[in-house]
Amino acid sequence: MSELPRRKMGRTGMQPKALGMGAAFVNRVDKAETIATVERALELGIDFFDTYAGANEERWGRALAGVDRASYYMQAKVGPHPERPKDFSAETTRWSVEQSLQALRVDYLDSVLVHDPPDIADPLGPGRAFDELQKMKEEGLIRHIGLGVRQHEFHKAAIEAGHAEIVLTFLDYTLLDQSVSRTTMRLAKKHGTGLILASVFGMGRLTGIEPNRPEEPRAHAMWQWCQEQDVDIKHLAMQFCLDAPIDGIVMSGPADRHQLQDAYDAATQEIPADIWTDFEEKFGIGV
Repeated sequence: MSELPRRKMGRTGMQPKALGMGAAFVNRVDKAETIATVERALELGIDFFDTYAGANEERWGRALAGVDRASYYMQAKVGPHPERPKDFSAETTRWSVEQSLQALRVDYLDSVLVHDPPDIADPLGPGRAFDELQKMKEEGLIRHIGLGVRQHEFHKAAIEAGHAEIVLTFLDYTLLDQSVSRTTMRLAKKHGTGLILASVFGMGRLTGIEPNRPEEPRAHAMWQWCQEQDVDIKHLAMQFCLDAPIDGIVMSGPADRHQLQDAYDAATQEIPADIWTDFEEKFGIGV
């Protein structure tokens, strides 16, 4: 078993471990499990955390209380706060960041992402979210600015406007779909933008649970092959993304300590070269 290497995050200067931890699911379980999962992540050496505004961020603040602030990276979002959803005005942007700072018990955020805007022109407009985040960056409250959304054309607009130092992309670089490699990956390299690859397990289709054959024939074929070869498909799914030609990291979104451990094991297990050779021969992709 290997250890998690450090990765360059574009031009930001950040160098987190290759596997980060997101909050999409762990914030939905009971408080004690959320805190225990964050604490376990620290024990495993994971040092990049990504939270959702207004979604039990105080749990993360409690879990990280007393931990050397310089020893980990904390990323928050603007846009998903349940009290002001999809509001990318300057006022709400600042309010949301201040709420996250307070809940997380930190003086600054390493990065803040504009999260899932329905129209990229909204947060990019004059005096809107990206402009306000730039002001907060100049004030020292945040260090880097980015975008978290699936649409590749949104990535392009934010990167080319000079606003996105980091882009979080999801579902479009997995064993099942590598479409982002033809778009955002190339643009990110050109502009020095860090990338975060999320949903590497394909929203459950690459976790080892049998996919529905009629609805997901390729996922089912991969699952069946792994069953026959006695290979954990999670390990292949994770290692494929870790091998991506990016300046950035892979993000896991565990619901509990067990799933976090699964993700860590998938990231650190050694996979024999002949397994990848056979998998690529069968499915046309490999490392």
